[in-house]
Amino acid sequence: MAGEPLARLEAHLRTVDGKGYKAYASLAGVYDLGTFTLFVDHVQADPFAPPSLLRVRVDQRRARFPAELFSTPVRRTALEDAITRGFAAAIRRFTRGHRGTGGSGRVEVDVGGQEVVPRTSGAVTGEYAEVRFAVGLPAAGRICLGREAHAILLEEVPQVVAASLAASAYPPGSLARHVAVVEDQEALRSALAERRLVAFVADGALLPRESGVSDRPLREGAIPFASPPELRCELGAPHRGPVTGMGIPQGVTLLVGGGYHGKSTLLAALARGVYNHIPGDGREYVVTRADAVKVRAEDGRRVEQVDISPFIRNLPLGQDTAAFSTDNASGSTSQAANIVEALEAGASLLLMDEDTCATNFMVRDARMQRLIPKEREPITPFVDQVRNLSQEHGVSTIIVMGGSSDYFEVADTVLALERYEPRVVTAEAQRLTQAYPSQRRNESGGGFGPVRERIPLPDSIDPYRRGRVRVSAQGVRAIRFGEETIDLSAIEQLVDPSQARAIGELLVYGVRRGYWDGRATLRDGLGRLFRDVDGQGLDILGLAPGQHPGDYARPRPQEVAAALNRLCSLRVRQAGL
Repeated sequence: MAGEPLARLEAHLRTVDGKGYKAYASLAGVYDLGTFTLFVDHVQADPFAPPSLLRVRVDQRRARFPAELFSTPVRRTALEDAITRGFAAAIRRFTRGHRGTGGSGRVEVDVGGQEVVPRTSGAVTGEYAEVRFAVGLPAAGRICLGREAHAILLEEVPQVVAASLAASAYPPGSLARHVAVVEDQEALRSALAERRLVAFVADGALLPRESGVSDRPLREGAIPFASPPELRCELGAPHRGPVTGMGIPQGVTLLVGGGYHGKSTLLAALARGVYNHIPGDGREYVVTRADAVKVRAEDGRRVEQVDISPFIRNLPLGQDTAAFSTDNASGSTSQAANIVEALEAGASLLLMDEDTCATNFMVRDARMQRLIPKEREPITPFVDQVRNLSQEHGVSTIIVMGGSSDYFEVADTVLALERYEPRVVTAEAQRLTQAYPSQRRNESGGGFGPVRERIPLPDSIDPYRRGRVRVSAQGVRAIRFGEETIDLSAIEQLVDPSQARAIGELLVYGVRRGYWDGRATLRDGLGRLFRDVDGQGLDILGLAPGQHPGDYARPRPQEVAAALNRLCSLRVRQAGL
């Protein structure tokens, strides 16, 4: 695309210097800067407003990224991730940062954490390589600092582009390695179902993280993972070759052991194993079924017509649990709803940690069963349905369980962790159940039963506020959606604020396209939505006039469903009724 010459941009910057901030609006346009093209898509109206949106594009004849590094969707995602990280590193290296009022001088690009997910900040095609970023155009008060803007756009940004948007800017082999590591993870994950596994943890993986607020690997003192012999298997990766590690089989798996010995650390790694990771993360070869959902209790959440009857029946006031609704769920009813909603969204693996579960939902021991007979207890504990889920629906479960041996009787695999070292203790657990019978009775009755699907009513998914679409994310904790706030705090596998932004826009997109039209089920609407994303990418989102979609990252269908289920205005009817 031909743009205005460099001299034209320089003239704009000289002209706006010292004028009121709105003069910056004249910068909008496309400029040919010789080695790259600069797009000024949107100019902020105020130094305190969200920053201006820009793109830089380098022709592939100059960038020379090898075609084999972006020849498939997985490779393209990996290469775009590497380039975006390179661009972010170059920003830190070459830009001065804040200068002036408000956000003046900041240069930012949307870049991920330890996970590699498709995002809109980078794009590589056969014709060009592009990065979309944001700049706080500098001001003193509300007066344009044209000279400072000149330094950013014509001195700093060209250095950032030169250091990141050419294959020659990277150490030899580094881009190929980044792509290979991601492609290997995808291959390992794809092999799980055929091998009847739900997860795989490679020997040598580093699972502990730096701290509770850092997802980077703990280096000092971390114990590399070593598979117990009984679960060791070998999977093939196209670049690394054979990878040995622990394969967790389908069925019910318990993670047991003393406190602080690594149970929750392993479960956290498995929860993040639905994503690919960057080289050096330590979990590059920890993979989990892509549709796995971590479930917890969520006191106070709203629930809309969810069939929780496999777990809860005969409430004292006669409330219908086959179409259960509440504005203030308890720990047990919220966890029951979270499980059923995960099944409705297609989960084949549930992950649970007893620390975040409702105790009365997980188990009811023999003494309590005798004190409070089943006819006076509405809750059927999860221990009595977990095998039914596996046998009737093919849904596996991995549970961190340190407080109740009643799960020994329903477990296919029991894995004990001691100082982060796993060993299989299934036979020992089975011997204990025979030597010390629990004497508790299974309370599941006739099994789990079907998962009832629901049909969202379109008028209840309303992104409008005062006549305009109003959607914004508050980190990974919440989405402002029209007049409502969607609480995401219990959706633990949401890892990036850009995913939350994308979820809000995907819900808007689905409404506008009629994907939830009052006839389609929630799952059908998700299917339509993600067929569009698969075919066209996240560029379908947020394309308001003059703006680029540079700050979205792809969420999973499970997280989109979870957000929709937490929309307080949502109304549904059950399919078939």
